[in-house]
Amino acid sequence: MKVEILEETDNSMRFILSEAHPSLANALRRIMVSEVPTLAIEDVTIIENTSSLYDEIIAHRLGLIPIRTDLDIMNLREECVCKGEGCPNCTLKLTLNSTGKDRIITVYSHDLKSEDERLKPIEGIPIIKLGKEQKLVLEAEAILGKGKDHAKWQPAVVGYKYYPAIEVNGECEDCKKCADVCPVNILESEDGKIKVIDEMKCTLCKSCVEACEKKIIKVRGDDKKFIFTLESTGALKPREILNKACEILEEKARELATLL
Repeated sequence: MKVEILEETDNSMRFILSEAHPSLANALRRIMVSEVPTLAIEDVTIIENTSSLYDEIIAHRLGLIPIRTDLDIMNLREECVCKGEGCPNCTLKLTLNSTGKDRIITVYSHDLKSEDERLKPIEGIPIIKLGKEQKLVLEAEAILGKGKDHAKWQPAVVGYKYYPAIEVNGECEDCKKCADVCPVNILESEDGKIKVIDEMKCTLCKSCVEACEKKIIKVRGDDKKFIFTLESTGALKPREILNKACEILEEKARELATLL
């Protein structure tokens, strides 16, 4: 199995997975989505709430805010030395104290104060609007969890497609028709010949194959090569998600080998 990074930003990544079976590609995708742990708010204690929203609605919104996660310093509660009692190694405490005073204000995710500056909510997410003299005071606890248990712990949205393989065998006087029908404009006609500009952009729709009367174009997906797109929620960097998913997959493979 080989991985080639095509693009990478703070919150997204595109890479090619090659020399792999479709079942392995799907296993990697599922692990990235559902088994790479991240922090999310699990328990909320409302101390004062004079806003227009019920406590339960506010708690639900808080739970869906991504929190920057460091897997080197946080443990899953079930694996922690405190045995799930809740200690600094497995529980992050946050507080919020906002008042509308003499004007309407919007309370954002960055208004949540974390006890650890390394583990803070992603900025800029609106939580609630407070009217004049309205107040919201609360305490919250965030823990590590997995997307298979609840979507709030899902670290990323991940998708993949087969790597397009386009073959052009022969020439045709009416090649422009085949090129023009391509919805992503990756084919070009020149002197009766079809030229592929960027095969990775191919959506495998096979419109060019259907339009080609001489059937000189063949389009298929390579079942040993895949193009992945990963968009992080911000809790973990894309590369961290990929590396952790590979570790989990390797661990599962070792466990299966032991059982066999």
